[in-house]
Amino acid sequence: MGRLLLWASLVLAPLAIVLRYAAGVGDVALFLVSAAALVPLAWLIGEATERAAVHTGPGIGGFLNASFGNAPELIIAIFAIDDGLLNVVRGSIAGSIVSNLLLVLGLSLVLGEDPSLDRRSLLGQLGIVLVACLVLLVPSVPGWHGNPDRHSLAIATIPVALVLLAIYVAATGRNLRRHRRLHVAAETEITEGWSMPVSLAVLSAATALTAFVSEILVHSLQAFAHSAHLSEFFIAAVIVAIVGNAAEHGGAVVVAARGKLRLASEIAVSSSAQVALLVAPAVALLSWAIKPSLPLSFRPVELATMAGATTLVALVVQDARGKRAEGIVMLVAYAAVVIAYGFSGDR
Repeated sequence: MGRLLLWASLVLAPLAIVLRYAAGVGDVALFLVSAAALVPLAWLIGEATERAAVHTGPGIGGFLNASFGNAPELIIAIFAIDDGLLNVVRGSIAGSIVSNLLLVLGLSLVLGEDPSLDRRSLLGQLGIVLVACLVLLVPSVPGWHGNPDRHSLAIATIPVALVLLAIYVAATGRNLRRHRRLHVAAETEITEGWSMPVSLAVLSAATALTAFVSEILVHSLQAFAHSAHLSEFFIAAVIVAIVGNAAEHGGAVVVAARGKLRLASEIAVSSSAQVALLVAPAVALLSWAIKPSLPLSFRPVELATMAGATTLVALVVQDARGKRAEGIVMLVAYAAVVIAYGFSGDR
């Protein structure tokens, strides 16, 4: 019955698009409909990823989910830059990394214990996220004084972005080759389920719809924020971050609830690594074509929460076991981060 309702509720996505572009309804209604539409889309991406992982193994399956799921994050950032909302972009990047690590992985651990997480893969990806936090100090520290969006910081961001992309390509390529070898070594005959082309087609379609719905949600957020009296930074780091990553958030939780915590952990950690080392530098470089150019000048609270979340998760997964008690600790930590973001205010 639950699956039937989820399939039926996929109609909310085209409904949100029609309401946005044809019906001209108010922003509050758009926000509610588009937020509801992201739930079945997240489930569908999780479903397709789980089917694809049968053919690829959990490591590559998690990478696929993170890649398709982060597409809306990139699209949202481009729209925000075009509107001149640079603080929103930086806040959503920081919030995405933290929410993937603490909220998504925490929920996944609570929903499904697993005594055999892939320690090597997870720690490797967490390691490059910590490296990214250190590299981002280069444009960030000068931004703590004066205008954080000044041209000199945008120029200083270019080599930083190129270094982050190089690290990501090298680390991810090596990780994917390892996962492929492990999957081939353990490969069994697949007799049922979706084929790989069907899984990828569903992933692509669901991601495209998620991008449209996410864009609608972001454009209706200002009216919602005004009525709720929330700061721009809080909206970006919490609401936009969760909405923009709804696909992999929901996907990880869905597969964890089905007892596939190994895949769920790969989704959560892969997504955070992609945001830090692929989405952030890609957006910064693309911003030169869109204007205004985006300096990756993060505030201390943003860098501290990103590094702190990464360190906590590394401590949790270092024994290669997923425990519910540790998931609860991570959720409490995320609640503390949300409170800190609430008190931080705007820049």
